[in-house]
Amino acid sequence: MPETFLKPKGNYRDLIAFQKTECIYDITYFFAHKFLAVGDRTIDQMIQAARSGRQNIAEGCQAGTTSSETEIKLLNVAKASLHELLLDYEDYLRVRNLNLWDINSEKSVRTRRICATRNDSAYYREAVKVRSDETICNIAITLIHQADVLLRNYIDRLQEDFLRRGGIKEQMYQARVSFRRQ
Repeated sequence: MPETFLKPKGNYRDLIAFQKTECIYDITYFFAHKFLAVGDRTIDQMIQAARSGRQNIAEGCQAGTTSSETEIKLLNVAKASLHELLLDYEDYLRVRNLNLWDINSEKSVRTRRICATRNDSAYYREAVKVRSDETICNIAITLIHQADVLLRNYIDRLQEDFLRRGGIKEQMYQARVSFRRQ
């Protein structure tokens, strides 16, 4: 049996970055509907940015079976969407004179620690119900930063893999040459 050039990709649902973006989406959905005024366009914009962060990871991972380029592009779209959402949360805090927690503050350190170990969206759906808007924003911001680092590392690994293995056309050619030699 010849070696296949279509390497099955891992399940995107197992990626911690995907799990974090699901948490971000759920938090954002709750936050936008609870703290933003009905009719405010920011509600849809924030929810769509959160959704785009999540969905583009799924789509990119699935496309990655045949296109490293598409996978990398879509993961970068996910990162860009999360940065758009990050700005919305920062804007919310700034214009309302609420605090963006200092990275070294006790609240920030504690939140980073919790967010680093909790990737289940059900946990956050319950936790945000009893939190202030300031706290929810800072939790979301923390998760966005963590997802961004994970996506950046994943993209770096994809680049390294591309350099080692090449793209689908190169892999198809190598598989065909190997098949002919048999």
